[in-house]
Amino acid sequence: MAASVLQTCHVACCANRTPHVLSWSRRDLIAFGTCNSVALYDPQEIKIIELLNKHTGRVNAVQWVHRKDCGPEKQLVSGGSDNAVIVWEERDGKYTSSAVCSDHSGPVCAVDGVSLASGQLLVASASSDSTVKLWTYSSGEAECLQTISFGSGFMMDVSLALLPGSEVPVLACGGDDSKVYLYVQLSGQFQKVLTLQGHEDWVRGVEWAARDGELLLASCSQDCLIRVWRLVVKCAPQSEMAAEGDIKMKEDVFEVKGNVYAVTLETVLAGHENWVYGIHWQPPVNKGGSVEQPLSLLSASMDKTMILWGPEDTSGVWVENVRVGEVGGNTLGFFGCQMSPDGSKILSHAFHGALHLWYKDQGQQGEWSPGVVLSGHFNAVQDLSWDPEGEFLLSVGSDQTTRLFMPWRRNCSQVTWHEISRPQIHGYDMQCLATVGRFQFVSGADEKVLRVFRAPRNFVENFANIAGTSLEKLMASTDATGLPEGASTPALGLSNKAVFQGDLAIQNSQEERENFNSVSDQYKESYFNPLSLTEPPPEDHLLQNTLWPEVQKLYGHGFEMFCLASDSSRTVVASACKASKAEHAAILLWSASSWKQLQALPCHSLTVTQMAFSPDGRLLLAVSRDRTWSIWRKEDPGADSSEPRFSLYSHSTKDSAVHTRIIWSCDWSPDNKYFVTSSRDKKVIMWGHHGSEDCIGKNNSGDVGPCSSILDVWDSATAVAICPLILSDQSYLLAVGLESGRIVLYKWRPMEDLSSGSDWSKCAETDASQSHTLVVKRLRWRPRAGQAGQQDECESQSKSGHPAWVQLASAGADHAVKIFNINTLTL
Repeated sequence: MAASVLQTCHVACCANRTPHVLSWSRRDLIAFGTCNSVALYDPQEIKIIELLNKHTGRVNAVQWVHRKDCGPEKQLVSGGSDNAVIVWEERDGKYTSSAVCSDHSGPVCAVDGVSLASGQLLVASASSDSTVKLWTYSSGEAECLQTISFGSGFMMDVSLALLPGSEVPVLACGGDDSKVYLYVQLSGQFQKVLTLQGHEDWVRGVEWAARDGELLLASCSQDCLIRVWRLVVKCAPQSEMAAEGDIKMKEDVFEVKGNVYAVTLETVLAGHENWVYGIHWQPPVNKGGSVEQPLSLLSASMDKTMILWGPEDTSGVWVENVRVGEVGGNTLGFFGCQMSPDGSKILSHAFHGALHLWYKDQGQQGEWSPGVVLSGHFNAVQDLSWDPEGEFLLSVGSDQTTRLFMPWRRNCSQVTWHEISRPQIHGYDMQCLATVGRFQFVSGADEKVLRVFRAPRNFVENFANIAGTSLEKLMASTDATGLPEGASTPALGLSNKAVFQGDLAIQNSQEERENFNSVSDQYKESYFNPLSLTEPPPEDHLLQNTLWPEVQKLYGHGFEMFCLASDSSRTVVASACKASKAEHAAILLWSASSWKQLQALPCHSLTVTQMAFSPDGRLLLAVSRDRTWSIWRKEDPGADSSEPRFSLYSHSTKDSAVHTRIIWSCDWSPDNKYFVTSSRDKKVIMWGHHGSEDCIGKNNSGDVGPCSSILDVWDSATAVAICPLILSDQSYLLAVGLESGRIVLYKWRPMEDLSSGSDWSKCAETDASQSHTLVVKRLRWRPRAGQAGQQDECESQSKSGHPAWVQLASAGADHAVKIFNINTLTL
């Protein structure tokens, strides 16, 4: 039932900030860990296809189990901070968790798997409990085969392969003692056969590749070097000594099942200037029935570059063939890298979770260009807000950023959502946000100051390009006079500074004189370069060239900001901060034109958790940690007063309160007749003038009470939102977000008799893959019907004239922003 009602339109998320969290399959699907989920991402469609939810802690390692015949993978292994290793198996196009291995006593940091000749799957996992465990998996059952303990040392990566000629599994482990260990399975148990020395710092990655009856092992380390080792089968022990004066590579030898194997150092690759975190061999290709392994090795480093290495055709000396990277921004470098099955695309994930994709240009020889990828927050998303037209979405998160997402229409038909601007990159965790008009917003963070931002001209131009709308219309709808070109951040500051056309000329002339004249020249601010975009920008542009200038700071609160609201007529902004006393719990009202403080509204005794202005802008609703709500009414303006003033219209008291725990969220019905509250006590309640059809605030009695039966949602209700469109049967559609991460849709119809509880009916809820894995922080309906970015938006109506589609955006503590399409005809 729910599948047809609720469809996932977009998931904005990014990779977890751990080295081995990304893996690319032959189906051209990229699996990566995002918070507690494994996301399956299609780089062609540029969207998340599926989220695999089973882990209860952060996913640290993800690995497809590659097949020997280069066929499409059917199994995926993941390891997480919940100490579990999970094997996922594909059945009928869907991936399900087949086995959970939970013998580790610490977080799992690396996994690998290899298919054995017996049909079993052998899995290796490294954990911070100083062990590497080996598991066998077949037909839905996994058992621990062996535990290798490393005392007080840690293994950072593991890689499995089969020895040439004997099909015996070989395990390579790299750890914090700068050594690479080789283990081979002898009579059922893995035994250490070799220790490879040479690295001078922690070994961060190891990976095998099979080629022409030999194995190549690449290892990378925090000593900035990559070492490649060659493992070959020796025909027979050589009795005769090499002639004197011959230079011979030192080789380490071991014997398995009568075969003698020798390991030699093939090459040492020096080119990175910082720790090397990731290495990846180009996947083998199947040519005419035989599998060929290209000699091409990709590496990713904290120096913000990826290098593609390979031997020269003539000399065989390994050299750097391609170097790509990120320029600008004040971030650290790359955690890991992967190459597409055909070798035409390379991907890395950065310290802040961002994906970076480069693809080989078909025309120009050896040229690589950045591609469009998915992006999202790398920490909990705290709040989000649609623009008044419903064309884009702004979100703020604990990753200290504000991000702007909008739909991008490519190939005339396909619409995908992307981050096209990062208006604010802050030094404090972001907490709340309110849009004031089309291209202006106020944001609050874990500081006492509110900051007001306004879109620069460069953003409005690029927005018009990507959205395919008229720039003249946009400029006319915003006050375009005196708009700066863009914004930049001073080296040691938090305030985005406006950059005007004249500043760009000065900046260019300064760049020509590159010598330092003063100390301040060494700490340059991140310069803004105007962009002309026809597609969503890559991460380095988002970090530096899409900031919005800060136009005002608002001082007045005594503690960290907690929630914000703005009215529909763009005249008033309300703000509230964290409070443990009544004196700090007052709501402050600000003028949206002069940004002066208008008045303080004292009523609550603890933190106000959420506020909402009624659709007509006459009433302000606030709910609080003190378990009560309050409504403030705008007074009729006097002859001498131009600024609006609000007075207390109605409020619940401790005695009359229905909720027994903190009220988390509230919202208004589109006709101003009702409002809803949701609480930690698992109750959702509609309020209004019971028995009357009047809008709230029309009469002066202030007798506002429950108008619905108490809806028990069986979990703490952390977010609630009422759809701005009343359904065709005159009922209201509500979305309720729960602490478990689920989102449930309910219909509510006003009734005289509330004793039966039949005024509420459940329509749909998110399934395991659609739900958030942690608390739903905020729900917001799109202010208009239809789907953003779809040209036939206005035509998607039913025969009765009611819109067929509405959109709901949700923010979760699991780092995800999700947009759902809801078909109202199926409700």
